[in-house]
Order: sequence, then C-alpha cells, then structure tokens
Amino acid sequence: MINFLICEDSRLTRNLIKNYVSDIKLGEEVCYFEASDGEGALDALERNDIDFMLLDWNLSTNMTGLDVLRQVRADERFKNMPIVMVTSASDKPSVIEALKAGSTDFIAKPIDKTNFSCKVQRLVLNMERRN
Repeated sequence: MINFLICEDSRLTRNLIKNYVSDIKLGEEVCYFEASDGEGALDALERNDIDFMLLDWNLSTNMTGLDVLRQVRADERFKNMPIVMVTSASDKPSVIEALKAGSTDFIAKPIDKTNFSCKVQRLVLNMERRN
C-alpha cells in the first residue's frame, strides 16, 4: 500500500489530484491523507506512515508549502520521501528554490494530467526500488 499525503488548500484541487493518482497504474493499493494547510500536513506526517507527498506552495495560512518542505526535509525520517511541489509558481527562480529546499520534483498548475502521471509513476517506481 502506498500512502499519499495531499497538502492543498483547495478541496477541488485535492480531489483532482486524487483522481489523477487513482488513474495511474501503480500496482498497489493507494491510501490518501489530506491537509488543507501546513500544520495539518505536519500533523498527518506525525500520525501516519506517509510514503509520498504532493504539496502546494501557496497555502492560505501562515505557513507556505516551502516552509513545510523545509521542515519536513529537516527531519531525518523523511529525507528519502518523494515530495512534489504542485503550484502555479512555476517561474524558474521558484522551481530552483523548491529544488534547493528539497523538493523531489515540481508540477505546474494548471496540472497537465499526462505530465503529472508520468512524474508520479516514475517517482513511485524509484521509491519501490529503494525499498
């Protein structure tokens, strides 16, 4: 089973992401955890065995996705967990900043389903090879 955490302040986008992941043939059952803000994401990581995180940059709280990313990467337990930033901030400096902070990959909004599926599937395969 693969546990996905989707941290996105828009319920509509969280549902879209879940639908896109569900359409990918991952060969394993998928379980979803959701958070609408950074604190919820950090809490979900503490309470659950999360394997893969999809993280919005522009959360509508005091904590940005980049803040969450930095906190998660500072914790040794999550150093190898794939974290993909999913955001409308797709300019080159933002992408570089996210990658330097520890993002495994970057997906721009609006989300292209084919690109999303390819990236998630590739990262899941890489994750399974490490285990």
